[in-house]
Amino acid sequence: MKLSPLTVALVAAGVLGAEAAPKKVLVVTATKGFRHSSIATAENVLATLGQQSGAFTVVDFVRGGADGKDDAEVATKLTLAKLNEVDAVIFANTTGELALPDRDGFLKWIEAGHALIGMHSCSDTFHEYRPFIEMLGGEFLTHGAQVQVEAYNQDPTHPATRHLGSSYPVFDEIYEFKAFERAKVHGLLTLDKSPQTLLPGDFPVAWSKDVGRGKLFYTSLGHREDVWTSALYQQHILGGIQWALGLEKGSGKPTDLASTLSKAERDAGFRLLFDGQTLNGWKYRRADGNRSWSVQNGMLVNRLGKDEHGTDLLTEEKFRDFIVRFEFQVPPGSNSGFYLRGRHEIQVFDDYKTGKPELGGNGAIYNVKPVSLFASRKPGQWQQAEIQIVGQKITAILNGVKTHDQVDCPKGTGGQLDDQVDQPGPILLQGDHGSVGFRNLRIKPLK
Repeated sequence: MKLSPLTVALVAAGVLGAEAAPKKVLVVTATKGFRHSSIATAENVLATLGQQSGAFTVVDFVRGGADGKDDAEVATKLTLAKLNEVDAVIFANTTGELALPDRDGFLKWIEAGHALIGMHSCSDTFHEYRPFIEMLGGEFLTHGAQVQVEAYNQDPTHPATRHLGSSYPVFDEIYEFKAFERAKVHGLLTLDKSPQTLLPGDFPVAWSKDVGRGKLFYTSLGHREDVWTSALYQQHILGGIQWALGLEKGSGKPTDLASTLSKAERDAGFRLLFDGQTLNGWKYRRADGNRSWSVQNGMLVNRLGKDEHGTDLLTEEKFRDFIVRFEFQVPPGSNSGFYLRGRHEIQVFDDYKTGKPELGGNGAIYNVKPVSLFASRKPGQWQQAEIQIVGQKITAILNGVKTHDQVDCPKGTGGQLDDQVDQPGPILLQGDHGSVGFRNLRIKPLK
């Protein structure tokens, strides 16, 4: 029989033939805490994905007994001798302090070139064994009510996420983490705001990670049976498993969070105001003020609790005439501001429900002029602004709509640093009123 060119190529690459024997995987669903009702579905889906893809075979399950509390099965099936018979271990919705007979040896086994794949409450496992948490990259903290979210795809080229487009809509139980260091993982899926309150911040959903010569893939999704049975989720975890097994190419290196400029902006003379990683170039208006600002996943975030006041943040550099571009998001009911020269406030405000321009509304020149056309987006959505100030004339574009055109602003608008309005001054971000997130801040000095 004559082989097709594709078959010949696959055989040569080791994808078909004897060299393409399925990888061996051990699935652990043991629990010493909460036991998810979706575990039976998870076991079935994982075995079926392996069989249908031909990529791996589930050689055994470690269930921890019918009630999920049988330490003997865990201790017997997860010895180093047993681990050395497989290529990867999947922790599917595990919880608690499992009776792993050699915890340090397990981590060394991964580092030696094997794989750990974790789903959902894998991050709610081994809280008392910190090396596991450090290796995993994040520790379950809490969750709110199950909710619909749009998880942002941070790497559309990775096997776990390349089928998802720019975002992944999913209804599930969304975790919040502690002991998570963004700079140590390769981000795959994330939220840029709280799934419950819409407060801006870093809320990771899935990531990959190189662990020595081994690999780790983790997704926090998978609480619900209907998530496990959805095609998108199955492709998500299959891609992650194949990557962790070395069958698909993708990155496990920490994501570069540095802000960048487009070539067109560089050529036009723009430069960054915020590097996406640090507060370098910024300072607090009051040295003794509440240090409410932080850098989170490429965002400059001011997070305030109920009745809490923060502190304004301003650039160390001063500017007179310039064009500034930035993106911002506000949670429901929040109030902030973007000051030109530290003296003219462009209002940053959740007024979406009003549906009309107001003097104190979003994009208004505070105390001077409302926007000419209402252009606000819903709270929690990113909004784009471009503002130009030359002399005392302000022109602004909000979300693609020109909202101010050469508006004369001969005095400070309130809350200004001083009254020297014609002198160079800093960019000032209002921090004392409400939570807000900024990103992609860049400026083009005109003189």
